[in-house]
Amino acid sequence: MTFEPYGAPHWAALGLLALIVAIVCAQRRRLRGSKRARIALAASAAAVELAMLAERAVTRDWDVYALPFELCSLMIWLTAIMVLTGSPRLYEATFFLGILGAAQALATPDLTAPFPTFGFAHFFLGHILIVVSNLYMTIVEGYRPTLGSALRAFGWLQVLAVPAAIADMLAGTNFMFLARKPPSASLLDLLGPWPWYLIELEGVALALCLLLLGAVKLADRLFPTDIPSPKEGSPS
Repeated sequence: MTFEPYGAPHWAALGLLALIVAIVCAQRRRLRGSKRARIALAASAAAVELAMLAERAVTRDWDVYALPFELCSLMIWLTAIMVLTGSPRLYEATFFLGILGAAQALATPDLTAPFPTFGFAHFFLGHILIVVSNLYMTIVEGYRPTLGSALRAFGWLQVLAVPAAIADMLAGTNFMFLARKPPSASLLDLLGPWPWYLIELEGVALALCLLLLGAVKLADRLFPTDIPSPKEGSPS
């Protein structure tokens, strides 16, 4: 038995994400400035990844894929640190790369582990926490992305791709899907074959960063009293 995209467990995970985001929006004024909430988010993200490492240790499933070269494997740690420290610089990277990477993973999971296995729980909880944590800092704490931060995040994506590409060449892995498209259906199927889709992906990634920035700007205009007044690039 393997994971079935858009089966009941998949929809339940997406519903959980929507529910948490709705609660954050509804309780934004009450949550603002809450250190306990931010510690809980960071601790949950760290616990999910530490549980994965513990599971690998117990099952002796240590291989090159234990390295944090997948985009979201790195983003979940950086997101936890960002939420704890309130670093605007980390927020620049995790907001764009974390949300876009996790959203793509949640929409088209490269997953075989079915519900209710550990692999299923780790995959969805980890990606949900990336999205929720970055939205929390935006909706509740008033952090805002800027055009400059979108471009810097795109630049960081190029930097992060270098060690992933080196590992792919040396170990035959497929970190960040740089070596080949995933076997399961994904948004990459809309692009050309390897290696040409890597070039196309650059334009798509930049466009999505700008689209996400535009969504925040639009939300600020449509709901000026509902979203905390931002001081762009840092907490208000």
